[in-house]
Amino acid sequence: MPKATETTLEIDLNALTQNFKYLKSKLKPGVKFMGVVKAFAYGSDSRVIAKKLEQLSADYLAVAYASEGILLRDEGIQAPILVLHPQTVNFDKIVARCLEPSIYSPLMLQRFIAFAEANQLKDYPIHIKINTGMNRIGFAPNEVQAIADLMGSTTAVKVKSIFSHLAASEDMGNKAFTEKQLALFQESSERLIKLLCYQPLRHSLNTSGILNYPNAQFDMVRSGIGLYGFGNDAIENQHLKPVATLKSIVSQIHHIKKGESVGYNFGFVATNDTKTATLPLGHADGINRSYGKGKGFVTIHGKRAPMIGNICMDMLMVDISGIDCEEGDEVVVFGQKNTADEFAETINSISYEIITAISQRVKRIVIEDKF
Repeated sequence: MPKATETTLEIDLNALTQNFKYLKSKLKPGVKFMGVVKAFAYGSDSRVIAKKLEQLSADYLAVAYASEGILLRDEGIQAPILVLHPQTVNFDKIVARCLEPSIYSPLMLQRFIAFAEANQLKDYPIHIKINTGMNRIGFAPNEVQAIADLMGSTTAVKVKSIFSHLAASEDMGNKAFTEKQLALFQESSERLIKLLCYQPLRHSLNTSGILNYPNAQFDMVRSGIGLYGFGNDAIENQHLKPVATLKSIVSQIHHIKKGESVGYNFGFVATNDTKTATLPLGHADGINRSYGKGKGFVTIHGKRAPMIGNICMDMLMVDISGIDCEEGDEVVVFGQKNTADEFAETINSISYEIITAISQRVKRIVIEDKF
């Protein structure tokens, strides 16, 4: 991989391909695969990731909001796109770009049917979200009859899939809760299918669900974090490869004498003579102010340099005492060796939060071997 000459986020499509194929290998024949590319494809580049997933024959893509789906359509993405959390104000944009909305409440279903009928749509695909215990959004299981009644009153829309979301599929200590969710989903979806008199797709498994509950694959699975290299399990992580590597450079080196301070509000005061490096990377780039003051580290020439002082908007400082380096040398914040999981642990966070926080002002570089 190229050496960084500025702060960059490298997006490794070879790693994405490896992760996709590994997760696909866990599926039973005929089970479809939905790749989740919301939040700029977990902080990378949704356009690049979606195009690659389309090349890899992913059956579906998923975004959180309509604007994310519109961005992909503008890039020529043709694959079906599920909008997981659409808003009623965007129904016209959703239909104009052939996006498929998740419908998660009786009021929303009524409104989308009214919109579809007013626009003379026929069998427009919608996805019914069932709340089985996550308690964020979704129809209650006892609202299945109401869904069927509304669907029976129109030909403007048609249910393409019925789905739910697991609350703790990575935590085998809560296996009983997950199994209860899956059983409730199976029962609710079967009732709805019987009332609809046709067979939509069904899906409930996220990445950890794919890895931990192979008997609940239904017709399709959804993977987000696994595609980007994290399986929520140390053993599974050995089979996955982080897609994103955040790099920067040493802008300037300082020799701080004992008693001198570094950065805003005396966030670091040297107890001994200390050598520091300043990097062009700060909280405006996604490095939270929870870092610094000894929390968090970067890697320079294979050695860890702890973050010191307070993280600035555009810069941060690290202790490079004992590290032989020069201004302009490459710095790795997280990647395939020192992963975002490890980086997150130092502030009691998770990889999801770290990788999705990387600012869009950070330059993206795509890495892919051509065979």
